[in-house]
Amino acid sequence: MKIVLIGAGSAQFGRVSLGDIFQSKILEGSQIALVDINPVTLGKMEKMATDFLVKNHRPFTLTATTNRKEALKGADAVVISIEIGQRFQLWDLDWTLPQEYGIQQVYGENGGAGGTFHALRITPAILEICDDVAAIWPDALVINYSNPMTAITTTVLRKYPQMKFIGLCHEIASLERYLPGILNTPFENLSLRAAGLNHFSVLLEAVYKDSKKNAYPDILEKAPAFFEKEPGYSDLLACARKNGTVYQTEGNSRRTVLKGVTSTKPWADRQLFKLILEQYHLLPITTDSHLGEYIQWASDVADLKGIKDFYAFYQMSLAPQKKEIDTHIHERLVYILEGFTTDSGYEEPAINTCNGNLIPDIPPWIAVEVPAKIGSGGARGIAFPDYPKGFGALLRNYCGAYDLIAEAVLKKSRNYVIQSLLANPVVHICRNIPEMVDTMIDRQRPWLDYLK
Repeated sequence: MKIVLIGAGSAQFGRVSLGDIFQSKILEGSQIALVDINPVTLGKMEKMATDFLVKNHRPFTLTATTNRKEALKGADAVVISIEIGQRFQLWDLDWTLPQEYGIQQVYGENGGAGGTFHALRITPAILEICDDVAAIWPDALVINYSNPMTAITTTVLRKYPQMKFIGLCHEIASLERYLPGILNTPFENLSLRAAGLNHFSVLLEAVYKDSKKNAYPDILEKAPAFFEKEPGYSDLLACARKNGTVYQTEGNSRRTVLKGVTSTKPWADRQLFKLILEQYHLLPITTDSHLGEYIQWASDVADLKGIKDFYAFYQMSLAPQKKEIDTHIHERLVYILEGFTTDSGYEEPAINTCNGNLIPDIPPWIAVEVPAKIGSGGARGIAFPDYPKGFGALLRNYCGAYDLIAEAVLKKSRNYVIQSLLANPVVHICRNIPEMVDTMIDRQRPWLDYLK
């Protein structure tokens, strides 16, 4: 199998992905092609990986190049994890400039005005990669890690509906992190399925494997007492600043237990999470308040300090990078690659793919996050014909904004950007939207210059 990692110079993505792949017996003998536009970081990652293979006698071959088109030849799988420009500097602009214009968005990565500009900035670069895949090796499985996941996946599959393109997010790991403690049972004893939009998904099915009993009533009964005292990101940040320990929470399936520490206030930074649990009787996959990026009333209930503290904690967690490859699996990428190469039918808990009729109450062209069966043909999403009406209505509210973001990217249209913001449920102003768009285009040159 030939696996191409695009963005491999990233210390986090490259090191973790290689470590995962190198643990797999099924993938032994594979060729790994590392690709990055930065030859310095690419060279460091190549050396780290080569040293690991020699030291551990692992049977993989490795190449590294800045020539993406050359690397794509013969690819079975292409894995993408990129950002554009100065990551946090641009995210800050996505977040704060709309707020200065009066938009009460609670975060700026995936939804709201900030998520719109993030999507407009990064999706063209993802499309250029997919253009090369379509031209050079169109049968490859393409897996994207970059955000905003729904906007990217919707746009790519609008241009290339036949491409084996899926988005992969580790938010689903929160179920493994918390449910064993809530239900007092091993995670392996639970059969779970969740669905929705990326970062806007809820648990739909929960069954105890040993007794075949529905576990959802127990979750609804026991989760409030658990989360009322569970530390949140404000607590984690305070501990990190006090003792210098930065706990890894992103994508981590293991619960962070702070000895002798409970939340400094009830429900920590999960007030929006609490409302969804109580009003919709559903457990969100995102266990803090940044799912409020998609909801027009979120600023009324979300813990804004908790979100700010999450943002600070996240930046801290990326700073101290290990200088060697780990010897245990972090992400679900390796299981998907194994299922793809063996045609196993493995059920992956969360992929992003074109809806079709997987969630009937929202448009067929939107990218949804659902479990899927993985085989040699790619990923086949699992349908939820009885998706909860109330939460489905929240998903549906956001679909028009995603439709117009895709059109803005594909048509290079400033007018569609303005219209997507006017359709966005989080945006409640109109008069200054054109000026805000022009200001953002000017502040984010050259990434948004294509919008005319």
